[in-house]
Formats: sequence, C-alpha cells, structure tokens
Amino acid sequence: MSEGKKTALVTGANKGIGFEIARQLGIQDITILVGVRDLDRGEAAIQKLRAEKIDATVVHLDVTDQASIDAAAAFIDQTYGRLDILVNNAAIAVQEWSTPPSQLSFEDLQKTFATNVFGVFAVTKAMLPLLRHSQAGCIVNVSSEMGSLDINSDANSSISRMPPTLAYNASKTALNALTVFFAKELQDTPIKVNSVSPGYVATDLNGHSGHLTTEQGAKAPISYATLPADGPTGGFFGANGQIAW
Repeated sequence: MSEGKKTALVTGANKGIGFEIARQLGIQDITILVGVRDLDRGEAAIQKLRAEKIDATVVHLDVTDQASIDAAAAFIDQTYGRLDILVNNAAIAVQEWSTPPSQLSFEDLQKTFATNVFGVFAVTKAMLPLLRHSQAGCIVNVSSEMGSLDINSDANSSISRMPPTLAYNASKTALNALTVFFAKELQDTPIKVNSVSPGYVATDLNGHSGHLTTEQGAKAPISYATLPADGPTGGFFGANGQIAW
C-alpha cells in the first residue's frame, strides 16, 4: 500500500488541547479528522482549520457511545481506507476538588472512567484494524502527571500535596495501563502506543488555571504522534522526556 498523505483522528478536537493538536498536525499536511460529540461545534472547528489551509473533516464521535464509535470507524474505512494517527484526547473532570475519596460519589467515578478509560479502550479497539493498514501507525493517549502513582506517592511532589482528585487521577492511571498493554500486544507491529502528558495547560477542564498555553501543551503529543520508525512505544512521556509511572 502506498503511504500517501497521512490521516489523523483526534477525539475531543473542537477546542482546547485537542483542537491545537489537530491544528499542529494539520499544518504538517496531515488530513485531520475532528472527532466531536457536537457537530455544530465540530463544524466551527474545521472552518477555523480550513482557514489555515488544513484538510479537515468533522466526524461525529461520542466516545461513550459504541454505535457512534462504530459509525466513525466505518466512515474512515470507507473514505480513507486506513488511519495513521489516533490521538485519544477526549476527557472529562468532574467537580471533585478537595473531596476525600470516601466522599466521592460512585456516579462521578463511573462517569469519569466512562470517558477517560472505557471510551479510550472502545475507540482504540474500533480503530485498530484501520491503524493496521498504516505503514507505521501511532496512538497517543493524552494523559497527565496526575495519573502517576510514583509522583502521587512522593510526599515531596507538588501533585501529592494537591487536594485529592481520585476520579480524574485514577482514570489517568488506568489510561496509562491501557497504553502498556496495547503496546505489548502491538510490539511486533509498526504501530506505536504511548501515553503523553501535555503539562498543566489552561483549558476549560481546569477552569483555565494552567500555566501553559494550548500551543505549548500540544507540542509533546505532536512529537509522539509523528514518531520515526525507531521511536519508542509503551512509554509515558512529557515535554521533558520520560515520566515515572
């Protein structure tokens, strides 16, 4: 199969880090599939991308809805025949700040995992046959240092001193586990799977309290979405290199 122009699917790509990842991939002449729950917001996003001469198409994709995921995979298969890059960016954070783990509601934990873990699993599983058609596919799971057990258990780390956020942090820990096991399954293929933290970026998810811009936060995910053939797989990385699990 001829490599041709690469195609990338970015989930949750209508705003924030997801949009900026899509934009930075697009200016590298990669066809961008903007995965969104809300088609109106998706259309607005692709108009911005097209204004920069980026080849972008909106794809209806609710990561918590299997029928939506299957329809998106079928559309990509019929239209492009393969997928070269999958960026699992879509994520949520419930308002759990300062809530002790014992006081967290089961519903909030379940809701967080439904998007941040089960959604990533379902999307990755559905897109994997398309990634296998790529000469060198890349999967980037957008994670966070807040999911690092090593950092959270280090009394000297700034994250360990933050108010407890069990649902979000545990979801990112579980996401990292998905990275390890998918990478292990695919170790004898050209497909690379990595968890990548964009850092503390100012987004809607954190009330724009982050100190990094979306442009800065997108740099590490972009690097691991466009790895060379000898690039790493099965790791957890950030802008400054490897992050402890």
